[in-house]
Amino acid sequence: MSPEPSTGRAELVKGLGLFSSTTMVMGSMIGSGIFIVSADMASQVKSPGFLLLAWVVTGIVTIIGALSYGELAAAMPRAGGQYVYLREAFGPMWGYLYGWTMFFVIQTGTIAAVAVAFGKFLSAFFPGVSLDPRWHLFTLHNWSVGVSTGQLAAIAALLFLGFTNCLGIRWGAAIQNLTTVCKTAGLMGLILLAILYARGDWSHLSPLKPSGADPWSLGYLFIFGGALVGSLFSADAWNNVTFTASEVKNPKRNLPLALALGTMIVIGLYLLANFGYLHVMSLDEIMAFNESKRPQTLTLGVQVANIVGGALWGRLLLAAILISVFGTMNGMSLAGARVYYAMAQDGVFFNRLGKIHPRYHTPAFALVVQAIYASVLTLSGKYNELLDLVMFAVMIFYVMTVAGLFVLRRKQPRLERPYRAIGYPLLPGLYIVLAALISIAILHEKPYALPGLLITLSGIPFYFLWKRTKA
Repeated sequence: MSPEPSTGRAELVKGLGLFSSTTMVMGSMIGSGIFIVSADMASQVKSPGFLLLAWVVTGIVTIIGALSYGELAAAMPRAGGQYVYLREAFGPMWGYLYGWTMFFVIQTGTIAAVAVAFGKFLSAFFPGVSLDPRWHLFTLHNWSVGVSTGQLAAIAALLFLGFTNCLGIRWGAAIQNLTTVCKTAGLMGLILLAILYARGDWSHLSPLKPSGADPWSLGYLFIFGGALVGSLFSADAWNNVTFTASEVKNPKRNLPLALALGTMIVIGLYLLANFGYLHVMSLDEIMAFNESKRPQTLTLGVQVANIVGGALWGRLLLAAILISVFGTMNGMSLAGARVYYAMAQDGVFFNRLGKIHPRYHTPAFALVVQAIYASVLTLSGKYNELLDLVMFAVMIFYVMTVAGLFVLRRKQPRLERPYRAIGYPLLPGLYIVLAALISIAILHEKPYALPGLLITLSGIPFYFLWKRTKA
């Protein structure tokens, strides 16, 4: 595969068609979460009906959000995506604070977490790979930092993807297309096996009432909202395709279509997967599985594959999960660098991150810096705590972006909108209400998430410093 031809001036090139854009959405969404989080969610909601309802609510919120983002993406198909929408709707500082949080925690922290998951699942095939620290680096107070072979494998994967994504958008797209096809096939295979399982039982799916709780009490509603954290983050990162908007062919058509198609297909698969889990295992078995001591690579999905197809199918699903997390790393790495590139282009981030490689037409320096910083986070062992801290801020940025749809309709009425959000203003308004309620529930169940806003707000003085330097 040859690099994109140079046009004389280093700039991003359009290398993503509808298929690649859709696989970007799907590949960024499908990681290892769908094979893991339902066990923990079941332990919280204690009802098969409410477990399925949690995924339905997640699907509604995700799809409405994607349909709303479609209008913004088609109207402003620029590198940076959500950063650009917040900047245009609420002013440059809000776009900057989103990009700041993306770089220091959200995107890089998620990439690091997924990379370590890659190392974890790699250990199922290579016994020498382990997440147990093998070399001690240093101890800071009660925080001991060491290096494991699993972390080294994670870092190697991050650096490899950082390098290949520097070689051109088509390289990244090719990896994304291949891994998304493989991971989707693996998930569909699991669903088919589970639903056709002869000894499966559908009768226990009907109870909607959780055991020992009033489903309409305020306390249970908070529990239900807290349980949505698992499903929401398993369905997250669908917005990553907007970061690459300037590299999408015919973006006014393909971006809204990719967002709609990608999220609908993935949410449909997620719902079917959970039907499959409950068909093969009872709720009590799923809850007991979540609480039992087991190898880290024995996820709920793998356990279901073992039951319906034996150890061979379990191993095949493990391979699919390994490919899945590798593809998620690739998609998030490729997309995230475009946000920092856009910030640097606006003069509110390190100038070098806004440079395009003259031969390969990619933000190569941004890709390299992102890979190195994510690698450091894999060594820290603190990325999961950081992600928990900013969870509330992430939801707030989603709410703000969809609210920006209303603001821009009033602020820029003459802006060309090739696609208009379906169901406006009802559906975007419903998204804002649902996402706000979920945010409140998250804050109630995880009160330590509120200080995470300090990570976002810490960017304010730096914003004014960048602006002063630019002036």
